[in-house]
Amino acid sequence: MQPVKLFSKGIVTGFRRGLRNQTVTTSLVKIEGVESKADVDFYLGKRVAYIYRAQKKRKNKITKRETKLRVIWGKVRRAHGSSGAVRCAFRTNLPPKAIGATVRVMMYPSRV
Repeated sequence: MQPVKLFSKGIVTGFRRGLRNQTVTTSLVKIEGVESKADVDFYLGKRVAYIYRAQKKRKNKITKRETKLRVIWGKVRRAHGSSGAVRCAFRTNLPPKAIGATVRVMMYPSRV
């Protein structure tokens, strides 16, 4: 049996912006293997996880173990341009250190 792919890799390329202003509530993500606007259609509505390491340990709500890992969850909202980039809205805005970092684009919720 083949292993099931649970997420795709994506890279945060920045925030949605104009010439002088940037909208930090909307992050731009380039998803691995997505090269056109038509490919983006599959990923619309999928969950996105930005996982980062913090300084202090905190108890995980699910496993009840102490860990330094934290997650900011978001959602793929729409395409950005015609080259396969997407706009994502996160629950809290991503910090500037997230630019260039990897995110996980989960394969759920399914719209099939």
